[in-house]
Amino acid sequence: MPPIFEYLFGQYRDYETYQIVLEIIAVLFGLVSALFSRRNSILVYPTGVISTVLFVYLLWQWELLGDMIINMYYFTMSVYGWYIWTRKVAPDKHTPITLTTSKEHKISIGIFMGALAFIYIIYELFEKWTSWTAYVDTLTTGLFFVGMWLLAKRKVENWLYLLAGNIISIPLYFYKGYTISSILYVIFVGISISGYFAWKKNLNKDKVIA
Repeated sequence: MPPIFEYLFGQYRDYETYQIVLEIIAVLFGLVSALFSRRNSILVYPTGVISTVLFVYLLWQWELLGDMIINMYYFTMSVYGWYIWTRKVAPDKHTPITLTTSKEHKISIGIFMGALAFIYIIYELFEKWTSWTAYVDTLTTGLFFVGMWLLAKRKVENWLYLLAGNIISIPLYFYKGYTISSILYVIFVGISISGYFAWKKNLNKDKVIA
């Protein structure tokens, strides 16, 4: 194996084949889900559900509690968002893309702080403060919790929280040895930037592209 591939993917030799296959499938569905999100398509949720279920299983196997909880939350927000996006606010209108209100900004701060406290308790209970990655996990959890909630509410600013979380996750996942997932977050950064401007362009348009 060439040195560069050994450096990037050498850790996978210790994994079971089925784990590698499941990670690839989860990554692909996560990528497809992000692309549907950028397009303002409701298909973001069924594809996202598949990705999160697979990641919850894998992260449990890898004992990454913070990441596992993030994906459990993703699953919950996917179901909630699926409902919000299909709910009609008028006989011929679905929930539109809007900007985050002052009240929703305050709720976002509450979700962020609550997520930090929750993950802190989880790591304390399971004595997982063994690496600096645990502290970064806590930060990304807070960012992603807010981002997914705002995505479900169809708020433009969801992309900013997801962008911050995605940028931090690139080196984090690479350091943990999950190169495939790290590469996915590189792509997510581009999608987050593109999605932010695409949603701003389509602001207040209430038609869901299916």
